[in-house]
Amino acid sequence: MIMSNCVFRVGGAAILLSNQPEDREVAKCELTHAVHTNIASSNPAYNCIFLEEDSKDHRGIRVTKDLLVEASNAIRANLAAVGLLILPKSEILLFAAHSLSRQFSTKKNYQPYTPNFRGVIDHFCSHAGGKPVLDSFQKTLKLSTKDMEAARMTLNRIGNTSSCSIWYELAYIEAKGRTKKGDRLWQIAYGSGFKCTSIVWRAILSVGKEESIPWSDEIDEFPICLDHIETISYFAEEHST
Repeated sequence: MIMSNCVFRVGGAAILLSNQPEDREVAKCELTHAVHTNIASSNPAYNCIFLEEDSKDHRGIRVTKDLLVEASNAIRANLAAVGLLILPKSEILLFAAHSLSRQFSTKKNYQPYTPNFRGVIDHFCSHAGGKPVLDSFQKTLKLSTKDMEAARMTLNRIGNTSSCSIWYELAYIEAKGRTKKGDRLWQIAYGSGFKCTSIVWRAILSVGKEESIPWSDEIDEFPICLDHIETISYFAEEHST
């Protein structure tokens, strides 16, 4: 359990939300979609991350080898639900057609169709749960290096702060002055259960550099090169004390 406990860093984020029409004048974004996926009905998914006591009565987080598989299942289901809400009909039809073809295809290495999320989303904030997690997310959605910049810089600078990492990433994008009026932002985070949640925002004003955010005093130093960092597969085996 020691290894898995060291994976996470302490962090937090506070966000002010409002449903009052008069607050629209000062709000940065408006919520357009929220999709929550929970696959806890599956025993492997429910048990892949679990808080419990070991044989010496030490409380900690147990992470099993099923984590990456169950995480992929939850994320895949969430992406499908989000896609139906934000993708154009042409992309949805292409995905459906390829899915049907895959079911009846005799090819062993049939490659599934990946919808073009970059065509409808301007900024991506992916759960910074580790380099393997970000690598998989980028590969699955065929995202660019710049699309993943906020997530990778957040992981490098702040560490794995679990789901609140997506707010550090949004702050990074804002500090870079990239959030323009009308832009669509996608935040996706996941955790034990196993569960996955996506939130899609539309910027209702352009956001410039602010002094009261985590990146304000060092944003000009980023992005930095991370090619020298190697991947450690800490989910390869079940961890225990």
